[in-house]
Amino acid sequence: MSNRLEFEDSPYLQQHKNNPIDWYPWCDEAFKKAEDEHKPIFISIGYSSCHWCHVMEKEVFEDKKIATFVNEHFVCIKVDREERPDIDKHYQEVYQLLNRRAGGWPTSIFATPQNKPFFAGTYIPLHNKEGHVNMMGFSEITKIIAEKVAQKDEQIFKNADEIVSFLKPPAHPKEATKLTEDIHKNFIVQANRNFEKVYGGFSVAPKFPHTSTLSTLLNISTLYENKEIKQMVTFTLDNMIKGGMYDLVDGGFCRYSTDDKWLVPHFEKMTYDNALLCELYTKAYLAYKDETYLHIAKQTAEFMINFMQKDDLFYSASDADSDEGEGTYFTYTKDEVETALIINGYENDEISVILKFLHVSENGNFEERNIIRFEESVKPDWYDNVMHILSSLREHRKYPFIDKKVQTSWNAMMIKALFTLGEIESKYTDIAKRSLDALLKAMYLNGQLYHSALIHKEPKVGAFLEDYAFMGIALISAYEHTGDEFDLITAQKFANKALEEFYDNGRWFFSTGEFTTQAEVSDNTYPSTVSVMIDLLLSLGSLVEEKYTVFAFKTLEYNSYDLGRKPIYSPYMLDQMLRYLKGDRIIKSTIENLRSNAKAIAEVKYPYLLKQPSTNSDYLICGANSCFANTADIGQIDEIISNSITEE
Repeated sequence: MSNRLEFEDSPYLQQHKNNPIDWYPWCDEAFKKAEDEHKPIFISIGYSSCHWCHVMEKEVFEDKKIATFVNEHFVCIKVDREERPDIDKHYQEVYQLLNRRAGGWPTSIFATPQNKPFFAGTYIPLHNKEGHVNMMGFSEITKIIAEKVAQKDEQIFKNADEIVSFLKPPAHPKEATKLTEDIHKNFIVQANRNFEKVYGGFSVAPKFPHTSTLSTLLNISTLYENKEIKQMVTFTLDNMIKGGMYDLVDGGFCRYSTDDKWLVPHFEKMTYDNALLCELYTKAYLAYKDETYLHIAKQTAEFMINFMQKDDLFYSASDADSDEGEGTYFTYTKDEVETALIINGYENDEISVILKFLHVSENGNFEERNIIRFEESVKPDWYDNVMHILSSLREHRKYPFIDKKVQTSWNAMMIKALFTLGEIESKYTDIAKRSLDALLKAMYLNGQLYHSALIHKEPKVGAFLEDYAFMGIALISAYEHTGDEFDLITAQKFANKALEEFYDNGRWFFSTGEFTTQAEVSDNTYPSTVSVMIDLLLSLGSLVEEKYTVFAFKTLEYNSYDLGRKPIYSPYMLDQMLRYLKGDRIIKSTIENLRSNAKAIAEVKYPYLLKQPSTNSDYLICGANSCFANTADIGQIDEIISNSITEE
């Protein structure tokens, strides 16, 4: 028998509709019931491709005995963090406040009948597991909480009141720090300190790609011609694509690696990771001229187009878990690979070489199965054909669950990546423009931007700051590549709306209304929304009106204290600070010139470059306030811009 989640659009909530727990979606009815019946509230936050969310569902939420207990003593609420990031951000702050460390998913919150939180966890097993001395099981926790709330335990309610008071955001910044180029030197020192020298990246296991850090280092390496930084970037980029976290067969990146080598991932693939890494590898190709990076960028784009798109809209994520277990769609036994190679005409001695090169063995490298991995710098003649054979084996498998929710911000990231890739191959520009038009049609209705909706369903959740920010910079890219004034005007509208709704004298809010949450300044799974807003405002300041640059500066100034001391936490903002100090360079010419010479312009070394379609038949080179050079020879642009840049 289904619970109330049966009527929700969210794929994550739909996954839980048949749990014996009487789940409510986030709604007034649930909170009224809790208060009227004096029952504690249990809030569970997750997302459809979250591995540990699935584990907790199987262990706890499908257990009929625990369901009977919590249905009687609690009001239980399920939240999709991708659908309601404002709720998630609020409770991540609760978790961090209570546990003095960052949270994760699933997020498990217990609150008073008045919805004041007092306990926060992540994954909680049904019972205390051996080896987890300080970790109570869900059954023990719920019994204690139910009893204490029923008895109106004074300490629980007092703690909850204190937590609520601590969650109020500060109203003033720390002292301002002068913004100087030298801050980037502190960033380099901190990046070097975090750099993992054996396999690349900026942490030990689990390893995330840290795309913002790599992108900023890439810009610094070209801006200051720093070979040491270039080596740090290329070493990491090379190691990330050897197979495992990067899927050599279908293309596309998994969310993170569970080991140091980038070999064993959690197999979920998120739109935002693939968008950001597609753009990063494209930029690395343009900067360093390594054809492998271009291949990875294209293969990642094709994965998203072939597996994660419908009617020009991109889905949110694909799952880590297959029906047979985690990663089974993506991995192989030695026997099936060997048999497939024999069928396709390979001899025994060839097969032995291929298996060795691809790290395929009897015992495997992941739970007695094999993740395909290739570590050589040069691909043998057989490589592409063997990858095609391995891909054909997957055609007979059921692809993991795909969350078909469309998120505005994540789609915008992918669209921007495709515009960047389109500078090399124009077909991606056309795909990006179609996707942008489809996204605006689906999510920008009657002058209102929305955050997410199941594909081809009417959106219900209004946009958050990240939606305005990422849509804004995608629209700027569209304007640069197509010359469509509508895109520039819409980007300006979104910036104006964001300033009106989320801005307060240098400080930005992620959401207002039911939950007023501060926008993050640190880059986490993707660039901080505040930094992306600075990017948008600087572009509009150069292309439209200087007032937007003033708002960008005020935002940088507000955050300058932490940026100056801990730039490693905010690499995208550091990049935008350098852009502000060095100044944009704008290339103006006809849209025909800009499109036909897109690759040559993209190869200009200076990273803070904008294109502006005009009637100028040559190439006019400008700063934010004036133009200073004109040339008919596109080969001169790089030198002209280099000569115009001065260091402090």
